[in-house]
Amino acid sequence: METLIHGEFWTLKELFVLPNEYIVWSIQIVMYPFMTGLVAGAFVLSSLYHVFGVKQLKDIARFALVFSFSLLFAAPIPLLLHLQQPFRALNVILTPHFTSAIAAFSVVFFTYAAIVAGELWFLYRKHLIETYQMYKGKEKKSLWDSLMVILFGALTLGAMDLSEKALHKDEKAIKFLAALGIPVAAFLHGYVGFIFGSVKANALWMTPLMPVIFIVSAIVSGVALCVLTYIITLEIRKFLAAGKAKRAEAHVKIPQIDSADLSVIQLSVRYLVIFLVFAISLELLDLIFRGYTAVKSWDILRSVIYKNDFVPVFVLQYGIGDALPLLLFLLPGFSMRRALIGTICVLFGVFMMRWNVVIGGQAFSLTFAGFMHYQLPIIPHDIETLKEGLMGIIGVFIAPFCFFWVVNKIFPVFVKKAAVAGGS
Repeated sequence: METLIHGEFWTLKELFVLPNEYIVWSIQIVMYPFMTGLVAGAFVLSSLYHVFGVKQLKDIARFALVFSFSLLFAAPIPLLLHLQQPFRALNVILTPHFTSAIAAFSVVFFTYAAIVAGELWFLYRKHLIETYQMYKGKEKKSLWDSLMVILFGALTLGAMDLSEKALHKDEKAIKFLAALGIPVAAFLHGYVGFIFGSVKANALWMTPLMPVIFIVSAIVSGVALCVLTYIITLEIRKFLAAGKAKRAEAHVKIPQIDSADLSVIQLSVRYLVIFLVFAISLELLDLIFRGYTAVKSWDILRSVIYKNDFVPVFVLQYGIGDALPLLLFLLPGFSMRRALIGTICVLFGVFMMRWNVVIGGQAFSLTFAGFMHYQLPIIPHDIETLKEGLMGIIGVFIAPFCFFWVVNKIFPVFVKKAAVAGGS
């Protein structure tokens, strides 16, 4: 049986295309900048409270920090799925250096992960100690209790001081790490745009604005996902609590869980709108600049943007992903339902921006006289189409929510305010 070249299955060719040209960077390379952007954006939302002191965002900031940490585990998954030999990815981690943007990834990634983990530890140190003491204080311990004693005892790192002075130091450390994490988070996602923007052989990618566009759109997507997930999570908790209250006996009191505060969501959306307007302005500026300078490659780019990819660019990205959410957010009578629909549209728009950059950048042949179309594998028939198809997208998108469920068991986002630093 003849082995297909990587990319041959999902590449459709039109007109004059070289025989060795295929869309090699497929859907997982679209998902990779999308997922890393969510990490950076969620961290920026949490920093609005910890660094800039926006007190109304206190609860959603804690949620965003835990969610950003959970997203970290999911960010490299698209790359590992795309690699033909994923075990070679360890070479980047074991031999980090700054001779290329890709090689520098492990340094930036682990630096950012250490900052987020440190901030999370200082924020939840009081909770970790109190949980450890609770399990340790039980007279009759089950196997689960013994495991929790070991786990939370290890997570405290032996720092058991809960004095007012120690908690004040925790707050200062949180603020310092949050401020330090903002430029590192920007660099984490900016390097993805740097990789595309530095490819001289590709006319669509070669622009100094590419890293900046990626950073701003990353903040937009991260804030939107945090707002969306925060609302849905609270509604699910409220629904489960209501069901539990119905099943409980009359003398058993079930704590009432409120819905998300509309004023908090509205304030978060205001910051989202600011970043969204900035992102749209940069993208349009780049498009106008390309048309005005009209370099040699503009003829083929114009064919791709205004003809072949007209619907993905102008209808899906700018229409549904940018213009529609702006209308939903800015029109009077803001509601929770509009916030949900608007954030979903924003996430879709950022995803389409990544799609149009990655797939659209490979759509034209180096002959400048032919085009290639990407056909997403829906039903997998081998391991390659499983990883690079619809099933791969679903798996990658579900992964951070699974990680979030696990991390939330240790660092609960809805813990009592007095149990975390600065919560009193």
